[in-house]
Amino acid sequence: MITIQEAKTKSELTDFIKFPFSLYKNNKNWVPPLIAEELEGFDKTKNPAFETAEAYFYVAKRNTEIVGRITAIINWSEVNDQQKKKVRFGWFDVIDDIEVTKALLEKVYELGRKNNLEHVEGPMGFSNLDKVGILTEGFDQIGTMITWYNHEYYARHFEQLGYVKEKEYIESKFPFENVKLQFFEKANDLVKKRYQLSPLNFKTTKEVMPHVDKMFDLFNKSYASLSSFVAISDTQKEYFKKKYISFINPEFIKFVEDKDHNIVAFSIVMPSFAKAVQKSKGKLFPFGFLHLLLAKKYSKDVIFYLIGVLPEYQNKAVTAIIFKEYYETFRKKGIVNCFRTPELADNAPSLNLWKHFNPLIHKRRCTYRLEL
Repeated sequence: MITIQEAKTKSELTDFIKFPFSLYKNNKNWVPPLIAEELEGFDKTKNPAFETAEAYFYVAKRNTEIVGRITAIINWSEVNDQQKKKVRFGWFDVIDDIEVTKALLEKVYELGRKNNLEHVEGPMGFSNLDKVGILTEGFDQIGTMITWYNHEYYARHFEQLGYVKEKEYIESKFPFENVKLQFFEKANDLVKKRYQLSPLNFKTTKEVMPHVDKMFDLFNKSYASLSSFVAISDTQKEYFKKKYISFINPEFIKFVEDKDHNIVAFSIVMPSFAKAVQKSKGKLFPFGFLHLLLAKKYSKDVIFYLIGVLPEYQNKAVTAIIFKEYYETFRKKGIVNCFRTPELADNAPSLNLWKHFNPLIHKRRCTYRLEL
């Protein structure tokens, strides 16, 4: 018999977080979450996402054993401001038993119907900076800290239950040796001269911090036209500043500013922490911090996390300045491989940025939708 229980206490939420550790035991491509980070993200008193969202965490049990988990989410900014009558679900993991999947999803439907919502979509997190989508291709590729990994049967479960694909995402990679200076050196010089722009580089995290709020403002403006985009609030800026910036090598953060020192473009690249987090087994203590610090300093793989350009500077080759700066930084550090985080398959301008580097699509993922 399958029973569904809500996880509310710290102990129950810890069990919720740890379920995938058994589900993916000995899977060399699964990257565990940092347990302490997940717990903080689920804490309504610490994560500002809960200012405009509500979430409920459920585990499915057969007898006393956890066999699945799910989070039911309503992002009220999305519902009220964008008039998208959607209930989300995320942090979905399950054994290969469709009855367990059905029982978990029923809790999502209950939340949606209770609030007169019209459809369900997932998996996705609270906001646009959370993880998104189930993997549909690339199960033989190692995951990242900022994506979910899953078994192949997840998609089959959704499709058998009548779900349809809503948004498709691709992840690509290319070796740094594919990046040739001649692709963007001339454009870099022309754009800087024509628009009076200049790059802004950093050596310490302390130097980055005064610019982070402006970066998030630019992020909101540059991504506003994408489907399901929900702007980041001021309190979320502070939260993400604390959560992410300290993980990033400051030399991997690049800004472009105009003659008045206004930021017109930015990019964030992260070292790959995948193998470091696997070694840590999701724990920062006693040695997890050491693994992460070593990866931050010495990883030869990097992940392009975010690139944003003000709308009035889009289609003006401003990214040539960013790529020129990264070329110099990566060359000095001996970077070998470059990876892209999930990007919408229909976001042609973004995908077009990478065409000269001959990227290889190595993963695909999607969200699924069902009418209530």
